[in-house]
Amino acid sequence: MTLATYDIYTDGSCSGNPGPGGWGAIVLDGATKTPLSGGEAATTNNRMEMLGVIEGLAYLPAGSQVTVHSDSQYVINTMTKNWKRNANPDLWARMQALVDERKVKWEWVRGHNGHPLNEAVDRLAVAAMSRFKGVPAGGAPEPQSDFLTHVDAEGNARMVDVSDKPDSVRTALAGGTITMHPATLALILEGKMEKGDVFTVARIAGISAAKHTWELIPLAHQIPLSHISVDFESDAESGVVTITGGSRTNAKTGVEMEALTAVSMAALTVYDMCKAVDRAMVIGQIRLLEKRGGTHGDYTA
Repeated sequence: MTLATYDIYTDGSCSGNPGPGGWGAIVLDGATKTPLSGGEAATTNNRMEMLGVIEGLAYLPAGSQVTVHSDSQYVINTMTKNWKRNANPDLWARMQALVDERKVKWEWVRGHNGHPLNEAVDRLAVAAMSRFKGVPAGGAPEPQSDFLTHVDAEGNARMVDVSDKPDSVRTALAGGTITMHPATLALILEGKMEKGDVFTVARIAGISAAKHTWELIPLAHQIPLSHISVDFESDAESGVVTITGGSRTNAKTGVEMEALTAVSMAALTVYDMCKAVDRAMVIGQIRLLEKRGGTHGDYTA
């Protein structure tokens, strides 16, 4: 059986060493490039170099055949020349566990020498690091920007130009709730609502709405969606239905709005199908739970 083959380019950055730091990785699957990034408020350059490799390997399935490209002699020589692992034992253990499940080759790349992918992961790492400057250890990063990208210098609304961004795999997961009387939820679960199968219709409504997000949100881009999911979890005792919506694309911009739109429309459809018996239903807590991919890195609520 032929193993799936990948390349990973990684880099790390740190201001102060120790200080705020960031890591970046680009996973290559044929022509598909998936950027990953993250950081910490108090760390070291070596730890960020290691985390870039760890997160890149963790993104790939066990059994993969992968070549890791890094400008870190600390990482490459430790893995290929058995340098002593006196520091960062927690990360070395994580990396080794991932390596043991994959067939990994290691290649050193000269840093800041014009290699386009090495330069790209350096930019990812530096951008991630910048979000943690001024953040206390264990704290959350500051907002990624001090300006609104949908407003120009004169305060006019605009559609962001994403022409220069690379296509990459981007995913998002959103969530929300609709709270109702437990007796109303019982009718839904028993299939006794007069309008029909509530969750099936709401799922279709959420998926359909996600595909039309660009028509509903004035400055949103039209994105080629490769997948949309809408799922429901019911708490019969409290009458709370939790809705989650997932979206996926390979495009120049992300799919957070599509996931949020799917959840919103699914919740509204549940309300519409049940309002004849319960007009006191409450829709709330709609928010982004997770995003992956893109130049701004990953986010988890």
